[in-house]
Amino acid sequence: MRDETVSKNYAETLFELGRKHDAIAEYGEALDGVARLLDEDARLRLFLETPRVDDDERKAVIKKAFGGKMPAHVLSFVLVTIDKRRQRLLREISRQYNALVDAHMGREHVEVTLARAADQATETMIATKLSGLLGKQAIPHFRIKPEIIGGLVVRTSDTIYDGSVRRRLDGMRRNLMRARV
Repeated sequence: MRDETVSKNYAETLFELGRKHDAIAEYGEALDGVARLLDEDARLRLFLETPRVDDDERKAVIKKAFGGKMPAHVLSFVLVTIDKRRQRLLREISRQYNALVDAHMGREHVEVTLARAADQATETMIATKLSGLLGKQAIPHFRIKPEIIGGLVVRTSDTIYDGSVRRRLDGMRRNLMRARV
């Protein structure tokens, strides 16, 4: 829990800096690039997170790898995370930053579960309906689970809308079991 709170604080700081410089998207892309590289390259992640490596060595490698390829403020931010020994949180900081950008832009990620794959027109219609329902731009992430039989299940933050055939059948079964014949 503490790491999540610290990551959120760092993300908020970078977000405010990005807003001040009208570069919210650019800062997010740069931070995403660092996080993606840490996900993909285990050697780099190990190099940055191993306590035996001197901070000056880490910072030199980061400057060489990212200098001129990302906004100077983001590079300085990454170097500060090394100074404060928070570099292992860079991926979580990136995730928290993206959540702040989504909130700022009025977007919400929504998990949509379907029984079978939908065509592009259906996915677009679902996204449009969800955007109207939520009052913000819905970004659907579609999953396929044949066990729901039909319909769809929508999960947004901490709310679940279950319009699956399976749930309806389970409800009918419970009602039939309670009925006196």
